[in-house]
Amino acid sequence: MRTVLFLLQKEFRQIFRNKSILAIIMVMPVVQLIIMPLAADYEVKNINLAVVDHDHSSYSRQLISKITASGYFRLADYSATFKEAMKFIESDHADVVLEIPHGFEKKLIREDEQQLFIAVNAINGTKANLGGAYLGQIIRAYNQDIRLELVQPGRINPIPVIEITSSNWFNPLMNYKFFMVPGILAILVTMVGGFLTSLNIVREKEIGTIEQINVTPIRKHHFILGKLIPFWILGNVVFTVGLLVSWLVYGIVPVGNPGVLYSFIAVYLLAIMGFGLLVSTFCETQQQAMFIMFFFMMVFILMGGLFTPIESMPDWARAIAAFNPVSYLINVMRLVILKGSGFREILPHLGIIAGFAVVLNSWAILNYKKTT
Repeated sequence: MRTVLFLLQKEFRQIFRNKSILAIIMVMPVVQLIIMPLAADYEVKNINLAVVDHDHSSYSRQLISKITASGYFRLADYSATFKEAMKFIESDHADVVLEIPHGFEKKLIREDEQQLFIAVNAINGTKANLGGAYLGQIIRAYNQDIRLELVQPGRINPIPVIEITSSNWFNPLMNYKFFMVPGILAILVTMVGGFLTSLNIVREKEIGTIEQINVTPIRKHHFILGKLIPFWILGNVVFTVGLLVSWLVYGIVPVGNPGVLYSFIAVYLLAIMGFGLLVSTFCETQQQAMFIMFFFMMVFILMGGLFTPIESMPDWARAIAAFNPVSYLINVMRLVILKGSGFREILPHLGIIAGFAVVLNSWAILNYKKTT
C-alpha cells in the first residue's frame, strides 16, 4: 500500500506540472458540452423551398403562406416554370420544389380533389425525408381546413372524429438537448479517460523514466494501479463538472439517484482506462497511442447509439456494439437522468462493464513487460 501511495504522489505531481493536461481535463469538456448540444440538433429547419404556382389563386397563395409560416421552410424562389425551379435544385439553392397546377382552386371546389407535385433534393437523405414529411403534414392540415370551410352546416351529417391526445413521458417537451447532453457527456468522459491513460506509460518510455521504474522492486500491478487511480479520480471530477454544466446551462437535473450514476461511472472509468493502459503497453510513442485511440474512439462514438439507434443497425453492427462500452454508458446515462431508473434496471449493464474492467486491466498488467 505504501508503494502505491508513493506512485500516486509521483503521478499527481506530474499531472499538476503539465498545464496542458489540466486544460484538457477541465476546460475542454466544459467548452464542448456547451457548444456541441447547440449544434447537434435533430430538427431540420430553414429548408429552402422553390414554388411554381400555375394557378395564382387565393387558395394557392394561402397554401404558400401556410408553408412559409410554419418555421420549417424558407421561400427561396417563386418560379414561373418547373424547369426554372430545377435550376435552383441543381445549384443547391433549393431543397424542395412545390408545383401547384393550373385550376388548383377551381378543381378543388368543384371536384373535391386536386394533386400537387413535390420534388425533393435527396442528396441529403435525412433533410429530404424530413422536409418531404413536414411539407406533406402542412398540406394535409391545409386540406382539412379547406374541407371544413366548404362543408355547409345542416346539409350533410357531421363526420365522426376520433380525437387523440398524446402524453410524452420522461421528456414531456421533446427537448432534444435533454436527449443529447447525457450522451455527449458520456463521450467526453470516455475521451478524457481513454486518451490520457493511453498516453501515460508511453510518455514514461519517451522521456526515459520507464527504465528507472523497471529496475525498482515495484510490482507490475502496483505500477498499473499508480497509473490508473489518478486519472480515475480526475475522470470523476470531469463527470461532476459535466453534470454541473448540464444543470446550469441546460437545466437538466437527473430524475434518478445521482449515486446510481456515480456507481456506474466508477466501474466504467476502470474499464475505459484499463483499455487505455492496454493500448499504452503495446505502443512505443505517444503518436502511436493517439492514432490507435483515435481509431477506436471513432468506432465507439459512431456505433455507440449517440446519433443513430443501435436497434436500427444491421445484425453485424449490433454484434460489434455489444462490445462497445460507450453504448452501455450512453444508455445508462439516459435511463437514470431522463427516466429515473435505479440499480435494478442498470444491473445488466453494470455487470457487463465490470467484466470489461476485469479483462482489460488484467490484460494490461500481463502485457506490461517489466525487466529487472
